[in-house]
Amino acid sequence: MTHRLLMLGCKTMREGVVISAVFFAAAVLLFLAATHVVPATGPFQPIVLFLALVLIVLAPVVLISTFLISVLPGAREKLEKCEH
Repeated sequence: MTHRLLMLGCKTMREGVVISAVFFAAAVLLFLAATHVVPATGPFQPIVLFLALVLIVLAPVVLISTFLISVLPGAREKLEKCEH
């Protein structure tokens, strides 16, 4: 099962980069919303800030894990066939 999770192709490489960018953009938007839109009174501002923090941490984790999977033996041959 884990071997199947570590399979990397052109599509999964692109998806990893796109998901990382989406997480980062969503985190920035949530930070801005928490500071300018969400009222400071009540429990909503800390919840939104926590979600933004989780996304800002997950963005580089996804990108780094995609990179680490791409440098595994055998992945280079698969990625050389990709259109750039």
